[in-house]
Amino acid sequence: MDIALIEPEIPGNTGSIGRVCVGTDTPLHLVGKLGFAIDEAAVRRAGLDYWPKVRLRQHADLPALQAALPGQRLWFFSAHGATRYDQVTYRPDDVLVFGRESCGLPQEMLEHHAAQVVFLPTNGEIRSLNLANCVTAALYEALRQQDFAGLRSRQT
Repeated sequence: MDIALIEPEIPGNTGSIGRVCVGTDTPLHLVGKLGFAIDEAAVRRAGLDYWPKVRLRQHADLPALQAALPGQRLWFFSAHGATRYDQVTYRPDDVLVFGRESCGLPQEMLEHHAAQVVFLPTNGEIRSLNLANCVTAALYEALRQQDFAGLRSRQT
């Protein structure tokens, strides 16, 4: 499993996502222009002392990400998806792709990958959920389907 963030804007979200990635041994890919420097104190603070342990890779754009992960299936998360995120059968090498906090994934990306766009349900009273919360919910559903392979089920 891999997590990809397309042009993330808020360092605290990226730091929190980095911490989840460390805790689940999931690589984190940052794609395109970032709204902050990745050495910024806010990212480190949100990731606490875990930030240096993040398996981080940067890519110029989506084609560069796809070239770095050949053959891996991508799932695009958007409030405008047609398939609920838990109705997908995830594979261990899938890539979960998320957009910017302010506007999500670009419309052309969603249109080009329409069959792979999924959503997390809400009651409609909000525009979207927090990015870090979405990543966590989606990643844990995908890992649940893999029976949390490689993760401890409880602390010893």
